[in-house]
Amino acid sequence: MRKIIFIIITLTSFQTLFSQKINNKISIDFNNVNRRTAIQEIEKATDYKFYFNPKWLSNDTITISKSYKEATINNILNGVFEDTNLNYYITNNKVILTQNLLIYDKLPIDYFVKTEENDSKKKQTESNSKPIFYKEKDSLELTEKAIITTTLIGKEKKKSETKLYTISGHVKDKKTKKPLSNISISAQEKKINTVTDSEGYYSIQLPSGVNYLQIESVNFEKTIRKVIIYDNGKLDVSISESINELNEVLIKGKGNKNVRTAITGVSSINVEGIKNVPLVLGERDIFRVAATLPGIKTTGEGSAGFNVRGGKDDQNLILLDNAVLYNTSHFLGFFSAVNPYTTSKVDIYKGSIPAQFGGRLSSVFDISTKKANTEKVSGEGGIGSVTSNLSIGTPIVKGKSSLLVGVRGTYSEWILNSLKEESLKNSEAAFFDGTLKYNHKINDNNNIESTLYYSHDKFSISSDSLYKYSNRLFSLKWDHNFNSKNKAAVIFTNSEYKFNIDYNAESDNSFDFGYKLNESQLQLNLQNLFSAKHTFNYGISSKLYNIDPGYLNPKKIESTLIPINVEDEKGLESAAYFSDNFNVSEKLLLSLGLRYSFYAALGESTQRVYQDNLPMNDATVIATNTYKNNEVIKTYGGFEPRLAIRYLVNDDFSVKTSYDKTFQFIHLLTNNTTQSPTDAWKLSDLNIAPQEAQQFSLGFYKNIDQDLLEISLEGYYKKSKNLLDYKVGGDLVLNENIETEILQGDGKAYGVELLLKKQYGRLNGWIGYTYSRTFIKFDSEFNDEKVNNGKYFPTNFDKPHEVSTVLNYKITQRYSFSGNFIYQSGRPITYPIGTYDYGNASYTLYSDRNKFRIPDYYRLDIGFNIEGNHKIKKLAHSFWNISIYNVLGRNNPYSIFFVTEEGKVKAYKTSIFAIPIPSITYNFKF
Repeated sequence: MRKIIFIIITLTSFQTLFSQKINNKISIDFNNVNRRTAIQEIEKATDYKFYFNPKWLSNDTITISKSYKEATINNILNGVFEDTNLNYYITNNKVILTQNLLIYDKLPIDYFVKTEENDSKKKQTESNSKPIFYKEKDSLELTEKAIITTTLIGKEKKKSETKLYTISGHVKDKKTKKPLSNISISAQEKKINTVTDSEGYYSIQLPSGVNYLQIESVNFEKTIRKVIIYDNGKLDVSISESINELNEVLIKGKGNKNVRTAITGVSSINVEGIKNVPLVLGERDIFRVAATLPGIKTTGEGSAGFNVRGGKDDQNLILLDNAVLYNTSHFLGFFSAVNPYTTSKVDIYKGSIPAQFGGRLSSVFDISTKKANTEKVSGEGGIGSVTSNLSIGTPIVKGKSSLLVGVRGTYSEWILNSLKEESLKNSEAAFFDGTLKYNHKINDNNNIESTLYYSHDKFSISSDSLYKYSNRLFSLKWDHNFNSKNKAAVIFTNSEYKFNIDYNAESDNSFDFGYKLNESQLQLNLQNLFSAKHTFNYGISSKLYNIDPGYLNPKKIESTLIPINVEDEKGLESAAYFSDNFNVSEKLLLSLGLRYSFYAALGESTQRVYQDNLPMNDATVIATNTYKNNEVIKTYGGFEPRLAIRYLVNDDFSVKTSYDKTFQFIHLLTNNTTQSPTDAWKLSDLNIAPQEAQQFSLGFYKNIDQDLLEISLEGYYKKSKNLLDYKVGGDLVLNENIETEILQGDGKAYGVELLLKKQYGRLNGWIGYTYSRTFIKFDSEFNDEKVNNGKYFPTNFDKPHEVSTVLNYKITQRYSFSGNFIYQSGRPITYPIGTYDYGNASYTLYSDRNKFRIPDYYRLDIGFNIEGNHKIKKLAHSFWNISIYNVLGRNNPYSIFFVTEEGKVKAYKTSIFAIPIPSITYNFKF
């Protein structure tokens, strides 16, 4: 009996095994197990044995939970090794695992194809349906001195219709581990290239098979990676800084990106390079350097704000790590509010503005803060004539997270107190700012970074008033990579700007006056590398404004002043955008963008309603509406199309054209020529419409001598609507009905910008020339709303001609000379041209607004730069800058004012720096 049972069991087992081998059907359950365990369970349930390197699965954290019923071994293995780079080959009962590669036991019938005689030595890599074989030595390897390493990416597939695959990753400094922006990555033989973004991230689409990626930059050694591509994948690269090159380029080019991209009117500032630029009091200033570029102007020395392509200073969107910075200056415009020692790069868009940006008409300054080293402590500092700087970066979790701390302050008060002039001894003039940036890499697909910035200014020069103003901003960003083709960023920001005037008079009329603006924004930005021809960027954003327009509180009980508290303002600005970089062909590239902006003015508020087609004043009020908290007062919105076209004539010459439409829902109220710290911002509401602009651009871009020289010629024409200006004698301070004091009119601007830039070499720098005109028109049926008879007239910042030259000549590797020369046409001004008598009183008669001009402006600065020695083992690298600002002692007029003396009107001019200003600055870096 036992023998019979044994025979039956044996036959049954044999039949099961035979059936399994013939039909290859397996039933198995995986319950939350990793791949190593899944392999072991397959071996237990079948007679298959696996052969592989255990290291391949040593860090496997992915778990599998799946049930297979009567499945083939191939179906099970395809599921187990999905989303890995592991392939398998089955022979008899053996399963052999391989990384990336397939094992072939025979070649396709059509593998060997005839080629042209010139291509007889080339490898057949065009079709991904064929096995990829490559020689041990290739022609490029033999001709290049650089060390070439081979990397396999993706999992080879026997059949695939995909011709191009997406390779993405990060480029970092091999020593500091910091991400590197603007690094060129190219597959030279295939004429495919890209550059890394501000996070060191890149993405490039390459054909399957063998590709040679060249990673290079002016300041870093060339690295060549031999990449064998089977599928989409990731490739991170670390490169070493070139020890034979110094930072010579002041405005750093992006290879031939200026020629190949579709965007017009964009510039990038290399913050490290501006240390060679002679500036007032030796202080590095990214905005002053930006103002030397064509199309960007300031109204004069010591002026806050700047005008871009005929736009007002409130039409520039200044972003510091995605958060808005409302006041860009310290000390009434003499110093930048952005610390150059904590800043990594600045991208300026003044022509084609990407669809993801909105809310301003003229430009976007996209400023990025440095990331600290995640491996070791590093820092940088500077000691100048009136300011000092220090930034330190330290790892928090080595290799994963870091913290950057930057502080800057001035010690100008002791200088004022030490002067012999008694009236200045009790003066105050000081500022400081601080930056904190934390970055944490959760894993390869998730990264979080946050920035906190605060700045504070106070000054009182021979005055009873103490002026104070401050910026505060916070940003939090989460980057997530879904896969090699899709990534997203969620960004939350909050910005606050406020100012205060503390007036202490000997009388009882002392007061405290203040203003505050706060905004919060949430953004979602996504990117999809759809194909070799299309890259989609899209997203949504929403921003909430809260403005306290101002208050005035008497300090003393016996004061005759009446407390004033202007009603708060609130508004919600939202947008959705979509853009596509469409590579129509190798020569033709389109950047198509569409943005829809929507704005709602919100209560709680009281709004006047004025009679149609009549001036807004107390006499034309027909109703007063009251709105509850968050009730919609008025909505505005519209589409903002963006189009840029690039035609590549050849590899180093292109023609570009663009069209942009933009809306702006917030306005700066000022009756000054230049932006003042006490200027207030006003939201669009029932009676004030948003500003609108349309800009057309055309440009020609040429690189010479392997991108050593860049030449660009750009022209633009801009039309604007609803621009704000003030009525003659308008009262803009603490006015509850501000709409009665302002005008809204049309503007137009046009110009031509020429830039010649030399990237590197002993002599480097740039020469720029701008011809531009800017006009505005206020026309109405009523005289009190009409200016200059309703005709176009030049704006306060219209300067037809501007020449800027910034050059650096390197004598040796350690010593160099720098020089700047700036020339600008005088800005417009309104002059008194006579007097007249009316009602037994004499009055001054003024010309049409802005009919005359102040004298032209020009200035020469020189500097001598001394680099520390280049020893590798040293505590810190040092750098000295000795400069003279306004070396010619030119008495450039800042403004013209008029006084009546002895019955005559006399004109006087004021200057900021009428003599040469020497300075010496010591910088160190470790």
